[in-house]
Amino acid sequence: MIDTTLLRILGACFYYSPQSETLKNLFPVLPEIPTLYSWQDAEQIQELCTKLSAIQADEISYDYSILFEGQGSMPAPPWGSVYLEHDNTVMGESTAEYRNFLQSKGLVTDTGVREPEDQFGLMMMAISALAEQGQEAAITVLFEQHLLPWAYRYLTLVQQSKTETLFYPCLAQITEIYLKSLQQELGLSPAKVELFR
Repeated sequence: MIDTTLLRILGACFYYSPQSETLKNLFPVLPEIPTLYSWQDAEQIQELCTKLSAIQADEISYDYSILFEGQGSMPAPPWGSVYLEHDNTVMGESTAEYRNFLQSKGLVTDTGVREPEDQFGLMMMAISALAEQGQEAAITVLFEQHLLPWAYRYLTLVQQSKTETLFYPCLAQITEIYLKSLQQELGLSPAKVELFR
């Protein structure tokens, strides 16, 4: 079953900067992740969350900059189009298709800055919003057509990134486990596409 709280927490962690009030307010909630879902390996999740809890928001600023703002060479770009477009374009055709999909479901991503809607964290939060509206068919489309075709590649790259803390690699591992469980539970069949990163 989709837990909107868990989706929002994970999505927000992959989107908001460590300086934001949103992320600072989430840090005390991270130890609750093991209780928000019926994990197959609860012990592993508990272990990962213990590692997360040992890190403070102000310790992950450099890692956030490397992974989400493009300081240096970005080891794991968080936008779907980078993986789905032949020339690794941000805001390519796949982004436009996803934007049209969101608009057709009455979801408009307005973060106040012009940025691609296919950012991993934003997409997780969009699934949460659709779940709150009971739009199960739309959730399936979002997972199968827009997120899962590239999500595991992205999460693998985050886990392999040379970061100063284990925050994002642990978060990526938890998220990968959760998405694979959901894929199995919901019987999802992600579109088979060629990835270019």
